Amino acid sequence: MTIPIAVLLLGSTWLVNALHAEAAAPPTPAGWTQTFLDDFNGTVLSGNWRHSEGTSYPGGPANFGTGEVETNSRNNVSLANGIMSITARGNGLSGWTSDRIETNRQDFQPPAGGKLRVEARLRLPEAANGQSNGYWPAFWMLAGAYRGNLWNWPTVGEIDIMESVSGLNQTWQTMHCGWLDPAQGPNVCNEKNGVGNNGSAGPCGQGPLSCTKAFHTYTIDWSDADKSVTWYVDGRQVWRTQRGVNIRADAWDLGFNHGFFIVLNLAIGGEMPANNGVPLNGATTGGGHYDADYVTVYTGGANAPSPGATPPTTSPTASPTASPTASPTASPTTGPPTGRDAYSTIQAESANQVQGTTTAGTYVGPGGNADYLRFDGVNFGNTPARQFKAQAASGAAGGVSGLVEVRVDSPTGPVLGSFAIANTGGWTTFRNIPANITAVTGTHTVYVTLTSGQPADFVNLDWITFGH
Repeated sequence: MTIPIAVLLLGSTWLVNALHAEAAAPPTPAGWTQTFLDDFNGTVLSGNWRHSEGTSYPGGPANFGTGEVETNSRNNVSLANGIMSITARGNGLSGWTSDRIETNRQDFQPPAGGKLRVEARLRLPEAANGQSNGYWPAFWMLAGAYRGNLWNWPTVGEIDIMESVSGLNQTWQTMHCGWLDPAQGPNVCNEKNGVGNNGSAGPCGQGPLSCTKAFHTYTIDWSDADKSVTWYVDGRQVWRTQRGVNIRADAWDLGFNHGFFIVLNLAIGGEMPANNGVPLNGATTGGGHYDADYVTVYTGGANAPSPGATPPTTSPTASPTASPTASPTASPTTGPPTGRDAYSTIQAESANQVQGTTTAGTYVGPGGNADYLRFDGVNFGNTPARQFKAQAASGAAGGVSGLVEVRVDSPTGPVLGSFAIANTGGWTTFRNIPANITAVTGTHTVYVTLTSGQPADFVNLDWITFGH
């Protein structure tokens, strides 16, 4: 299969940011109340957590019921510079150690008629030499009632916010419910696989910012109002379940009307890597570490906004950022000078200034090296934006490509983030292309700049937007 587009997330400022692990826990979003936070800034785990050591819960299924082969030990957990790491130690098929930590609290559930949000910022593990087959990191929730009856799974309920295997640039989002015993009737939740997206959420990122190369946020919004759970990766919705829609009502009622605890663990081997064709093997090596920057929980009302939703309007006293004088070759277009919402779709043709290229109906382009678009008064709010997305197309000749970059307040300022684009199959064959950016808040003039080592035009732009 030919992949016509290279999304190579580059930009020196951005890459330095990606390699710097620690980030402050996000401020509480509008419409929500924070009820739990651990940003791992101590030297040992806080009283929020317990270790589940050994190879099973005492009296419960062997190997935690999943066939994983590691022995869990608190010695495999470390904290440094605000990051909690679980390190896998071992080689080959046996002798592995890792760890599994769980919240002491087991009462996490949405308030009556409201919502619960659970989120973590994580970097997934990869062995130093890439021999990661069998690594199985997870961020998930299990019903508190399981602690009192270790044989009531899956009826008691489980929500897998993020699972990944073997260093793949791919995550799975799943809900477990229903029953395994045929005497109870049809297997309504497809167990033991559960009801999920089968890893179809798409990659965490491309190139150097894959799941294992950088931190990403993994979030659920669980609504009691409409009996649903919605999953997000970096603010992008990737899966949704709902009572009576893709979860049978009786299975939902048994599994999701009580409190849960939160789990972070790094399993080795077991069913999920094997079922996805990347089982533990003799070449697998230790040293990969599963890193958590923070875990946070919020509660909100039925209408609490989802990740990436429009933030509150800025104060009327906010002043627009001054923009540079257009050059004689600039083609100004109409567009709101201030008050743009960074998290809504910003049409390229609404740019306040189009430098070096032209507006072609409902898009701008084609553009090439040193061209740019200027958008005044883009409001990012108080929660940092860390994602940039553009609808772009290219009909450039073979070997011609370039970077679409984001800068603020100056067309020559630092690059916050970028993606590379080559021929997508035609000048109107648009692709939705994501990129990470250095965190930005407040109101700014945004410049989308084009950079290439070749003089030929390489891109058309339809729209841009940002996300958390």
